[in-house]
Amino acid sequence: MAATGYDNPLLGEITCGSLLQQLQLIWDEVGENDEERDKMLLQLEQECLDVYKRKVDQAANSRAFLLQALADSNAELARLLSALGEKSFSGIQPDKSSGTIKEQLAAVAPVLEQLCKQKEERVKEFAAIQLQIQKIRGEISGNLKNSEIGTPRVDEEDLSLNKLEEYHSQLQELQKEKSDRLHKVLDFVSTVHDLCAVLGMDFFCTINEVHPSLNDSVGVQSKSISNDTLSKLSKMVIALKEEKKKRLEKLQELASQLTDLWNLMDTPTEERSLFDHVTCNISVTVDEVTIPGALALDLIEQAEVEVERLDQLKASRMKEIAIKRQTELEEIYAHAHIEIDSASAREKIMALIESGNVDPSELLADMDIQILKAKEEAQSRKEILEKVEKWMSACEEESWLEDYNRDDSRYSSSRGAHLNLKRAEKARILVNKIPVLVDTLVAKTQAWEEDHNMSFSYDGVPLLAMLDEYTMLRQDREEEKRRLRDQKRFHEQLATEQEALFGSRPSPARPLGPKKVVGPRTNGGASNGTPNRRLSLSTHQNGVRSASRDGKRDNNRPAAPINYVAISKEDAASHVSGNDQACASP
Repeated sequence: MAATGYDNPLLGEITCGSLLQQLQLIWDEVGENDEERDKMLLQLEQECLDVYKRKVDQAANSRAFLLQALADSNAELARLLSALGEKSFSGIQPDKSSGTIKEQLAAVAPVLEQLCKQKEERVKEFAAIQLQIQKIRGEISGNLKNSEIGTPRVDEEDLSLNKLEEYHSQLQELQKEKSDRLHKVLDFVSTVHDLCAVLGMDFFCTINEVHPSLNDSVGVQSKSISNDTLSKLSKMVIALKEEKKKRLEKLQELASQLTDLWNLMDTPTEERSLFDHVTCNISVTVDEVTIPGALALDLIEQAEVEVERLDQLKASRMKEIAIKRQTELEEIYAHAHIEIDSASAREKIMALIESGNVDPSELLADMDIQILKAKEEAQSRKEILEKVEKWMSACEEESWLEDYNRDDSRYSSSRGAHLNLKRAEKARILVNKIPVLVDTLVAKTQAWEEDHNMSFSYDGVPLLAMLDEYTMLRQDREEEKRRLRDQKRFHEQLATEQEALFGSRPSPARPLGPKKVVGPRTNGGASNGTPNRRLSLSTHQNGVRSASRDGKRDNNRPAAPINYVAISKEDAASHVSGNDQACASP
């Protein structure tokens, strides 16, 4: 019956009290003594305590777990806020002062989830910017290839915005440095391209020696910007510029040689025009040469071959060229009235060429130097020679005027008489200027001789001797004129006295005294001391002395030629003896 009551659900809700009552009933039916009953009740009580204790322990453990989870969540929250550089989260703030543990955990969970997402995004940003920094540094150093670039290690303990800004600043500096380096590289590459074009070199082969990424087939951003690349490019530009300078100097030297050889051999313009691309750079600077192929090796070799060909041609025409140079030298000396031994010089030149002991280029260079010196000497004599020409021209007019004055029919009405009269008037004005012209010429000649420490000769005759001789002859002529005038006055006085004594006057007659004959004229020369264009010094051997302008004897100066007015050699001795007394005391 007890069992039936226990299993019957209609008896109501089963509780500990109802079960104890059923147990009492059962014990009563069974007849359990009190001792057994107390023992079993004590056992039941102990078992209940164990169950409660177990449940309490489980509850305590659960609470401890929740508290630890809450603590871990708070710690993770604090760590995330610290890593992200946030003092507080801008989203939902968990309430730590109120609410159960589960409520607190429920409040912290969404905050942690949002912070974790923010952390992941921040890590991606850091990784991306650090990857760019790492790549640019690798490009600058040149030690890191694209295949070697891995995922950078991000410090998750510091993901703050300040740290991210530092990386951004660092990236911007590196990008600027990369841009600057890229511009330098492109400038270097452009310079190398231009230099290779001028030098006729293969640009791609040349630039590949520095780095394969520098040719045009590679994008701009992929070109190497490392220190090694910049250094190699800089050295290559310097080397190419030096090569350009050397080639230009070589080309200019060849162009100069070509020009000299062309001028030497009178090469026609058509033949010269074939090398206009060489001679056009004869005086340009290195920076001015920009035409592609202007300094190519084949062009220089072509010019060298042409110079060698012209040198060989010059050797075969050496005699003709040398004689041409000698003729030019003789013309300069002749124009400057300097006497040289032309025949001996030509024989010497021919002997040197035929002997083969002298380099033709050296011989021509030596002759060019002689021509240059001759031109300088002629230039230094130019002023004096111009005055000598004026003096000789004036002396010719003086000679003509003397002949004109001796002509008794000069005032006749013959044809052309008025022209001679006008010329005589001009000649008198010019003759009056001769003394001043001679004085000026003497002063300039003496100054020239002092500067050059040598005698100034005119066609082999010392010019000062010519001037002194002219001065002496002019003085002799003046003395002769005075003597004739005195003789004429004497005869006129004698005729007057005879007329007074005898009452009649003899008919006019020429002076009775003998007229002094200086010498015959030759080619416009004058018997009155007018100088010839070419003078002879043959009378120097006769011991005749010349007088200076002031009448004093100059023992250091060469003797003046007595046959200054073209006296013939047969009459020179008689002329000197006839005038020795007149010239002894000027």
